[in-house]
This record gives sequence, structure tokens and C-alpha cells, in this order.
Amino acid sequence: MARAAAPESRRVRLGAALDRRLRSLLHLGLVFSDALMLSIGFMLGYVARARLPLPALPVNPPSFLSYLPMMLVHVLSILLIFYMARMYHQRRAVSRIDESYAVAQNVSIGTFLAIAVETLAFKNSALELDYPRGVIIYAWVFGIGLTILGREAHRQLLIRLRDWGLARDNVLIIGSGEAARTIVARIRWSPHLGYNIVGAINGAADYQVGDVPIIGTTDDLPDAIDRYDVDEVIIALPDASHRELVQLVSKCQRGRVNIKVYPDIFAYITGGLTVDELNGLPMLSVRDVALRGWKLSLKRGMDMLGSFIGLVLLSPWLVLTALLIKLESPGPAFFCQERMGLDGRSFPMIKFRTMRQDSEKSGPGWTVEDDPRVTRIGRFLRSSNFDELPNLINVFFGQMSLVGPRPEQPYYVQKFREFIPRYMERHREKSGMTGWAQVNGLRGDTSITERTKYDLWYVENWSLWLDIKIVLRTIFQTMFHRSKNAY
Repeated sequence: MARAAAPESRRVRLGAALDRRLRSLLHLGLVFSDALMLSIGFMLGYVARARLPLPALPVNPPSFLSYLPMMLVHVLSILLIFYMARMYHQRRAVSRIDESYAVAQNVSIGTFLAIAVETLAFKNSALELDYPRGVIIYAWVFGIGLTILGREAHRQLLIRLRDWGLARDNVLIIGSGEAARTIVARIRWSPHLGYNIVGAINGAADYQVGDVPIIGTTDDLPDAIDRYDVDEVIIALPDASHRELVQLVSKCQRGRVNIKVYPDIFAYITGGLTVDELNGLPMLSVRDVALRGWKLSLKRGMDMLGSFIGLVLLSPWLVLTALLIKLESPGPAFFCQERMGLDGRSFPMIKFRTMRQDSEKSGPGWTVEDDPRVTRIGRFLRSSNFDELPNLINVFFGQMSLVGPRPEQPYYVQKFREFIPRYMERHREKSGMTGWAQVNGLRGDTSITERTKYDLWYVENWSLWLDIKIVLRTIFQTMFHRSKNAY
């Protein structure tokens, strides 16, 4: 087995060396891109302050050359903050919203650091710099916008290279069960993550995990890491004991290998862990439900404001859609269906009618692709999520929230609760127009078990920023028709 794998391992090692050099160049390119965009932002800030009457046009502004030391301090301070905030640490599948938030946050901190450095280090010295407020404010705004654009261009370049099979990390998977197959499938579906699976460990040599061959057992782990020049190891053994995990991690600690562990069911039970102590004894505090106290009032206030603005701004579209539905098929424009929400209480959820009136004459049925019950305008409304806009009425009256687990019919709730652990715990919060599961593609005819995991994670990790991120991702996916399984 080792002799047969030798030519393949040499090819993998050669490709890994080239990929490693390319990744290093890409990391340097990201730093250069940030520095360039911040410099351009500073120059635009200077021009804007000199040309725009906000607050007032300056009289005899100094030349840009006198601002060069200031620009250098400004850019280096922000790059230092980026480095300390691990903005140059390789992260996979980071959303654009999180990236933009991190850029805005750290450019702001870096700008304050630059002002502090000038004030504390150069005040009353030959290197004293004059930081005009107008230039700094404009440079701060332009710096955030241009840095986000530069990082998006770098992201697109990286995605293209990974699609072509370049700049990837060699990954070795430990495990041959359902967890390992799930990870292999997710990597195959997501080439932009930048993984190249070299094989799997743990099992018979003639067995496969999907299309990935088993290249040995756990005893062969150190040799396989060296032979295939592995960059990352993913341990997909959710049922492994603590002792087995410690032994595996010990065998993987070679060179610069990153080690990740696929969590067991405990990871889904705990939304977050904090370390506490009991008179010197370490304790793990398991957070249960994050949305409590004043946070409930904050979320309700956002729901009322968002639903009111939405109903006012979208009222012409709502009226037009209702007329088109009435013209295409007989029956009401709206469809009210009993759904189960907070604390398992039922409420009438309002949607645009997208099916024929007799669509449920044989009982409730799950909507599938090319469902013959869906009308022509209903197909468009469902694919674009516009059929759910009347949910804003439910949100305004407090029956639903803008963001939360999607409500199901009581008929399905009774079925799901029988075979999905902790399914009813998703009803500890209000149902939402959109949710964490939906923006991650789990809507329509998809796995209820996976959807429940995402819903529980949302319930246990709620934050105002998470709600804003989900709303923005929903709007983006709707505008660019990127909602998966919407039919």
C-alpha cells in the first residue's frame, strides 16, 4: 500500500509546496491591498476636505506633501490593529457582512490609535503632525469603503484560484462514519473553502468515505501527515472518548498542522461555554437561551419599527400583487394558515396565496420542486420570497418576529417532535419571517434535523448584530435570487 501510494504522495507534496507559496503571496497581497486602499482613502479624504463645503471650505489648505507623514502613521496604525485583530488570519466561509463589520470596527480603532500616537509621541517635537478633523473624518469613511472593496476583490481572486484547484490546503479526515461523510460532502459542495482532501484515516484500507479512499488506520497517522504534506486534520469521530481524542491530537501534532474536531451532540446543546469557578474549582457555564430581559424589549422594538417601515414602503407592491393574484385565479389574495409559534401556541400566519384554492383538499402536503398546485404568479412569489411579505402584519401585532425559527403547521410539529431531539425547544422564541437556517439554504424541502440544529444555535446565541446580519443576508439573497430550495 505504501509503495503504491508513493508516486501519488510525491505529487501531492509538490502541489502542496506550490500552493503554500501561492498562499503566502496571497496573504502578502491582502496586506498590500489594505495598505493601498487606506492610502487612497486618505488621499480622497484630503481632496474631499479641500473641495467639499462640509463644514466649510478651508482657506489656503497646505499641500498634500505635508500630509504624507500623517498618512503613513494613519495607514500603519490601522494595519497594526488589523494584525492584532487577526484580520490576516486565514478564515474560511466568513460572510461579507461580518467582514465589513470587522473592517469598519478596526479602521475606526486604528484611526483613534493614529491620533493617539500623534498626540502622545510627536507632540511638541520636530515630528509633530497636525491632524485636521475634516481630513480624518473623510479618510475614515473612504478608508472603510475602499478597504471593503479591496478585500472583496481579493476574496473573488481567491475563490477563482480555489475553483481552479490552486491555493488549497491538504486536509486529512479521521473517521469513516456518517460524520466523516457529511464533512466530505460539504467540502465537495464548497470548493471555495480551499480544501484538497488527500484521504481518510481509520478503517479498512479497501473502504471509502464517499469518493475519498481510506489511506490507513490511526497508527499510520503521523506517517500519512508527512507523506501527503497535510496542512489540516479534521477529526470526525463524534462518539470518540476523551482519551481517544487526546491520543489522536497527540499524533497529529507535527509541524504546522492545524487540528479541528467535529463536535458531538453536546456542541448543539450548548450555544456557548464560559469558564467559571467554585471557590477555586473550574466550572463550565452553559448558556441556555440568550434572549432574556431587556433584550426582549430591544428585539420587540426592532420588530415594530421594521414591520411598520416595511408595510408603509411596500404597500404599493402589496396592493399590486394582491390584484394580480385575484386576476389569475379565483379565491382570496391572502392565505391564512395555522402555524405554531412561541411556547407552542398557534396563530394564523398571513401570506400571499400562491396555490390553487383546493391545494390541501387531501390534507397538508410539503411543497416540492415543480409542484403542480402552485400558480404561475405563485411560482415567482415563492422563488423570490415575496409571498411572505404579508408576514409583516404578524410581526407588527407581535405574533411573529422579523428573525427567528420559521413556524410550521401543528400537523408537522407533532410529527417532527417524535423523532427529532429538542425540536420543541425552537419554540422558546417567536417564529420569524426569516432565520439562521433559511439564510444558510435550509428552507423548503430540506433536512428538518439540520434545520433544527441551526434554529437551536440561533436561540442560544441571539444578538442584535446577528439579527441585523440575517436580515441583510435575506435581502441580498432575495435581490439576487440566491435563495436555495425556494419553490
